[in-house]
Amino acid sequence: MFDLNRAVQALSAGEYTCVLCKGEETVTSQARGVKPLVSWYASGRDFSGFCAADKVVGKATAFLYALLGVKAVYAAVISQGALEVLAESGIQAQYGQLVSHIINRKGDGICPFEEAVLHIQDAPSAYLAIRGKMDELNITL
Repeated sequence: MFDLNRAVQALSAGEYTCVLCKGEETVTSQARGVKPLVSWYASGRDFSGFCAADKVVGKATAFLYALLGVKAVYAAVISQGALEVLAESGIQAQYGQLVSHIINRKGDGICPFEEAVLHIQDAPSAYLAIRGKMDELNITL
């Protein structure tokens, strides 16, 4: 997939946390965590058919990619839950390292967003849980 390869190359260059590519178009972010994906989804823009490359993809991020309508995701690190969500959503997944869950930034527990969607099975409910956790953690778009 040409678009996925371009996204991975842009991610590998080191200045972005996530990259979306489709045809000649490239969308990038340097923001961490779920913030860029929530922002892109909230914009209402159509990202159907884009390919994504991301440094870390947990279950919450996977649900957001499903909502964005991407067709393929590369993750340097991906959680088992994320891999399952992507597969159930019909999104092709490639990754560097598979882990049982994504850890938080302190390195002493599970990522709060991964935890927020741990028992959720659908993307719209996951989005509400993610936005609720963002509010709780005072993360603004």
